[in-house]
Amino acid sequence: MKKGSFLFISCCLLFGLLGFATPLPSVHPEDAYKIVYKGEKGPGRGKNIVFVTTDHEYRSEESLPALARILAKRYGFTCTVVFGLDDHGNIFPGSSNLKGLAALDKADLMVLFTRFSHFDDEEMQHFDAYIRRGGPIVAFRTSTHAFNIKSGSKWEHYSWNYKGEKSGWKDGFGELVLGETWVSHYGTNHKQSSKLLLEDSQKQHPILRGVKDVWVQSGGYTAYPNGATTLARGQVLNGMTPTSAPDPTKELLPVAWVKNYSVESGPTGRAFTTTHGASEDLLNEGFRRMAINATLWAMGMEKEIKANNPIEFVGPYQPTPFNFDGYKVNVKPADLADFNSLIMPGEIFKKK
Repeated sequence: MKKGSFLFISCCLLFGLLGFATPLPSVHPEDAYKIVYKGEKGPGRGKNIVFVTTDHEYRSEESLPALARILAKRYGFTCTVVFGLDDHGNIFPGSSNLKGLAALDKADLMVLFTRFSHFDDEEMQHFDAYIRRGGPIVAFRTSTHAFNIKSGSKWEHYSWNYKGEKSGWKDGFGELVLGETWVSHYGTNHKQSSKLLLEDSQKQHPILRGVKDVWVQSGGYTAYPNGATTLARGQVLNGMTPTSAPDPTKELLPVAWVKNYSVESGPTGRAFTTTHGASEDLLNEGFRRMAINATLWAMGMEKEIKANNPIEFVGPYQPTPFNFDGYKVNVKPADLADFNSLIMPGEIFKKK
């Protein structure tokens, strides 16, 4: 070996031992829990939306990435989707093993679809800070009962049925922030679908701009939202087609509403909530348009809501029928990272 080469190698080894070597790219553990769709152009350029998904039944792990892609590709937002995972790093619907909510610290909007979650302390710190600053929220279906946290926990007041000393938090996050907690089903899943009838007095609301012919496959919920303005009511149908006859025993209950919320006299934020939003509901153009409009409204971007705004899916969306046991297995968030990757790959879970 030439003397110069030996000296060069020796210096490299010495610098490495002393900590002067070129650092390798850092990998954060929470990166395994999320994907980021980065928009390039549109009214949302420079704004960040964080999607939080982990429910047991309604396939939010499919519907939220689909919405995120639309908002990134067609509107320019940077959209971060955070999933609950199993011990092997696969998406596991309903899991409270969810990390990466630090993204909320710089978020302009949170889109929420969780059910009976009990995240760890670090994640709840970020969640709590977001709502205390009045961060805008778009919430789907089971988010009315987003949390079920053990008694004695620092965060137990977030639970859907909280009855503790913090009287302002009665019935938890759902009641205080969104306007309603879990009450009951109002219509039978997989047997009774619903039409969404727009409230006459609110048909000029920006969220309803261009919205028509809304039909959803998920069953209804009992809801009487507190301090909210109803945008649409659900007509429960005796069947699973848009032309099924209405159930004459069911009144028209609120299924989509808006509310200005504040936590303990903090800043006021906008919240939109719908008791629908299952994977197959998103196939309906009217429902999808309402959801997209709601994200813009929540961020105060009403001027960007046009009746003919683009709402087409980005990449293949083949939603799995919603069911407690019907989720796709062995799928990692990274499998959905490309704009053209299939939602949802994998094989449907089957009980042994």
